[in-house]
Amino acid sequence: MKKVIPSFILACTVLASSTAYAATNNSIEINGTAVASDVKPEVKDNRTMVPLRVISENLGAKVAWTKTEVTLTKNNMKVILKPNSTTAVKNGTAVQLDVKPYVVDNRIIVPLRFIAETFGCTVNYSNSTVTVESAPLVINGVQVNALQQEYHMTMGGIVQQVNGNAYNEAIYTSFETNKGAKVDAPANYSWSPNYDIPGSYLKTAQYDFLDKNGKSVKSYEIYTLLQPTTDDAGKSVRTVLLYDVTGAQWYSFSDSARQAIDQLMVTADKNGFLKVISNTIV
Repeated sequence: MKKVIPSFILACTVLASSTAYAATNNSIEINGTAVASDVKPEVKDNRTMVPLRVISENLGAKVAWTKTEVTLTKNNMKVILKPNSTTAVKNGTAVQLDVKPYVVDNRIIVPLRFIAETFGCTVNYSNSTVTVESAPLVINGVQVNALQQEYHMTMGGIVQQVNGNAYNEAIYTSFETNKGAKVDAPANYSWSPNYDIPGSYLKTAQYDFLDKNGKSVKSYEIYTLLQPTTDDAGKSVRTVLLYDVTGAQWYSFSDSARQAIDQLMVTADKNGFLKVISNTIV
């Protein structure tokens, strides 16, 4: 996480300066993917400590903070941590930690095993590697192995896949929770922009949730209106539609949801969970 409330740093300065932390060459793998971090994992009291960002981005927990505490939430689990405190709160119940969270280089450092297992993951250690396994996304009783995204440019296109369970779950949830009202199919829509026909929609991306055999379990397409529109305040807005291919139904969709999905893809790429299958852009 790039930003830390200054009082966090102040509260932990004495601790950081007076306590010895062991450097480690341990690497961290989440669902088989080595996770990069600008702050190396550390070992304190035989516990692997990692930046909070590793948890929030790669295990799908949302993070909020005040001047005195950090709150992580995912599904029905809520955890509250305080820097320099061995007491955490899980869904309203106080629990004791083996090691205190602390701050290093403007990063909140937390115990990996406690957080991962709290959110339903398993943690193991072997050959200097800490492995974390999270539950896969399941759609209609079928386990999702990867999310495939396809998008086109002026000349060519890219097909790429995300293999991180937390990213796949977050993107699927974004599609399902941000569906607006059901709408009719637009009169004109395609991969290729057609500015000459008013009301034309451009297909900006296709998303397929794939099973272990590469078969699509659920498919969505995002379309944007080519002609600009304005809201009541005269501000330019982007009109977006979502096509649920599997359900053969069109929905209104928000541009903010589209951007959030794009950001999840970018973050998955940054953390090593995305691979390009084909690139025909010239």
